[in-house]
Amino acid sequence: MDSIFLDTFNGIETPRPPVWFMRQAGRILPSYQKLKLKYTFSDLMKNKKLASEVTLLPINDLGVDAAILFSDILVIPESLGLKLEFTDRGPKFHNPLNYISNNEVFNFNPKKLEYVYNNIIETKRNIPLNIPLIGFCGGPLTTFLFMFRGNENNRSFDSAIKYFYANKKESLKIMDIITETSIHYLDNQVKSGIECFQLFETYCGIIPSDLYIKDIMPYSKKILEKSKELNQPTIFFPKNFNEGLKVINKDICDFVSIDSNISLDYARKIVDNNVGLQGNMDLKFFYLSHDEIDEYLNSLVNFGSKNHNWIFNLGRGFSPDIDYRKVKYVVDQVKNMDWKR
Repeated sequence: MDSIFLDTFNGIETPRPPVWFMRQAGRILPSYQKLKLKYTFSDLMKNKKLASEVTLLPINDLGVDAAILFSDILVIPESLGLKLEFTDRGPKFHNPLNYISNNEVFNFNPKKLEYVYNNIIETKRNIPLNIPLIGFCGGPLTTFLFMFRGNENNRSFDSAIKYFYANKKESLKIMDIITETSIHYLDNQVKSGIECFQLFETYCGIIPSDLYIKDIMPYSKKILEKSKELNQPTIFFPKNFNEGLKVINKDICDFVSIDSNISLDYARKIVDNNVGLQGNMDLKFFYLSHDEIDEYLNSLVNFGSKNHNWIFNLGRGFSPDIDYRKVKYVVDQVKNMDWKR
């Protein structure tokens, strides 16, 4: 495949960094909002033709260099027996973990994930030849936290954090189950045709980094190692990991995605040089004028000229209020700028 995205993983020097965005499929796109007038989120996710269409919208509307599967990290707990509902306010479980007795056994049903694999196969039928498809799942901690959400209006994870600290042994058993299920899921995503894998540990920073490294990282590493074993370019996104990034090395992932709380230059200093960086545009820059956006992008040229193992992305996923025209402008500028390589 002739792909600037995959070339960057393979150490091939390219004239510019590849560009794609977390949460690019949906939210900010008028074409997606038009579909949402007719279909629910679950409809779009569980119908292979619709899921494929949404996955490919940012390729056509924004011109990004990679597609990411339109799905959700909560398909894992749903496959384990939790009853998931996507409401207008967000996801919730009708039987969240704080209402489950400690001795209840999860009942993994692999058939509940089969529609995702069908979505991948359908997307691969329709995707442009030079565009790789990224698969993903949630990190063990992030998935664990959401499994306690029984009220879509309560966005805190207080009950999950209390449970984690009060029931460490039981919590780690649950994360082990999440990990093994995620490995099964990853394996089948690869068999269905993905060409890259990202692990979203979005709420990594909710606990101290040293605690994450000690208790959670072994589970994350197990999923990432499986991805590398399957010859997948592998990205890890431990949001708000901060100084914890110092432990990231090539054994863990090929690229690490950086949030907007630290600079790319500092991340490059503390992350193993054998690991590429992805990120880390702050969403606030999309509220700026074109001239101000140009000033920001030009400030990255020095970094981009020296670092060929860098993927242009965000420090987090899109929020719904971002103007997609500004995003398209950024993509066009990244593609057409002189990166002095």
